[in-house]
Amino acid sequence: MLYASASQTVGPYLHIGLAGLYTHDLTQDAPELAEQRIAIEGRVVDGLGAPVPDAMIEIWQANAHGRYRHPDDGRDLPLTDGFTGFARVPTGPQGEFRIVTVKPGRVPGPNGTTQAPHLVVSVFARGLLKHLSTRMYFPDEAEANAQDWVLSQVPAQRRGTLVARAQGGALHWNVALRGADETVFFDY
Repeated sequence: MLYASASQTVGPYLHIGLAGLYTHDLTQDAPELAEQRIAIEGRVVDGLGAPVPDAMIEIWQANAHGRYRHPDDGRDLPLTDGFTGFARVPTGPQGEFRIVTVKPGRVPGPNGTTQAPHLVVSVFARGLLKHLSTRMYFPDEAEANAQDWVLSQVPAQRRGTLVARAQGGALHWNVALRGADETVFFDY
């Protein structure tokens, strides 16, 4: 007779084998982006608001022109030399993370729409059987955010969990895994 084995979670040992793949600054190999740099800072917290010190955040984004560095994006838009659009960072002792990037351009959406500038975010943490998928939108894009097809699918009272806020020269965006202010997660 076969017995089910215990499920494995995606943490807490994310650093094993991944530390050499961490990328905090997507602009480091693209000096022409120096004036466009933005810092995104935040924390990953659990349902009680306690920090998750052993999580990992991954982002995927288009460049400032709205083009992804991926073979499936064959649109006639410029690519930025040295900018991959992908970052992977661990959280620190207080659940904190920091990524330096540029604001992405708008990309095509469903049914001929255009999506607001956003980051696609994956969250890996202890206790999760599968990574979580979400998005981060930009606070200075109110009109584009209002027209974004994906964001419009989120109940109005929960959309704020997906929009960063300007704070101290950076954008601040927290990821709450559970609780009253839980970040909206998507089934991708």
